[in-house]
Amino acid sequence: MTALLSFLSGNPAILGVLASFIAALGWGFHQRQAGARAERERQAKAEAAARALADQVDNDIGALPADAVKKELKSWARD
Repeated sequence: MTALLSFLSGNPAILGVLASFIAALGWGFHQRQAGARAERERQAKAEAAARALADQVDNDIGALPADAVKKELKSWARD
């Protein structure tokens, strides 16, 4: 086993291939993390837009008189 490790660590071509492989794995991991981060940012923007719309609807409903709110809600309720 020691002879094999000695051969692998003493051969510059094998060391270069192993270093390239490890670098490729590191780059792939970094790209995966960047994609996940971008997806989280995209979802956060979508949720913020939805929250803004919900807040706007709540404000519009709050500005209506009580009779108008009841009339609007009746159109959504089942009889």
